[in-house]
Amino acid sequence: MLRRGLDPAALADQAGVSTKSVERWLSEKSVPYPSTRYRVAAILQEDESYLWPGAVNKASLTGAELVSTWPRRQDVPKHLWTELLRQAERNVDYLAYAGLFLTEEHPDWIPVLQQRAAAGVRVRLLVGDPEGAQLAARDGEKRIGGGVAGRVSAVLSYYRPLAGLIDIRLHDTPLYNSIYRFDDEMIVNSHVYGILAAHTPTTHIRRVDGAYFNTYLESFERVWASARPLDGEV
Repeated sequence: MLRRGLDPAALADQAGVSTKSVERWLSEKSVPYPSTRYRVAAILQEDESYLWPGAVNKASLTGAELVSTWPRRQDVPKHLWTELLRQAERNVDYLAYAGLFLTEEHPDWIPVLQQRAAAGVRVRLLVGDPEGAQLAARDGEKRIGGGVAGRVSAVLSYYRPLAGLIDIRLHDTPLYNSIYRFDDEMIVNSHVYGILAAHTPTTHIRRVDGAYFNTYLESFERVWASARPLDGEV
């Protein structure tokens, strides 16, 4: 409702219901009839099962987590990355070997990340360990002669000035997916042997029942637990 600029009265007017009805939905005291749910979902441009997960079956909940998918990361709408970052209120988590495209292609990325961290959002970044075996293996796979380590050094030059606001760790794990989490939304960039991540499938997931979301979140937490702090920071 906030994203669409609607208060309870405005939503009630567009949906053809009373303001009291909307207030009951918000307090979870009632769930609207299917026809009303469909109408409200169209007004808010959200999936019905996301707005009222208890009102639909489990299969629908699972499918509702898959918001969008693209054949290549570079096909993801450019505005989506910073839009999700701006909306984050609790957690921003990032697992990649470098993820340099965010800082190079999105001028607002660092300023918005700094602003969200200053506002109390927990920001955790996991990038590849230049001293680890996995980064060297990925470099050999892509045949770019040290380029992966160079990209890690470049991305750290952007994030080091924020080290007092955000947590940065270096990981030495095989990377099957790059994970970018913004509260209950996540962009997952799948990795394919021998192909640069910019050219591999990417999925936008929104947590509803957690069937997809929680799997990637658990993976992130396992890597976080095994990674070492940047520059020996605690």
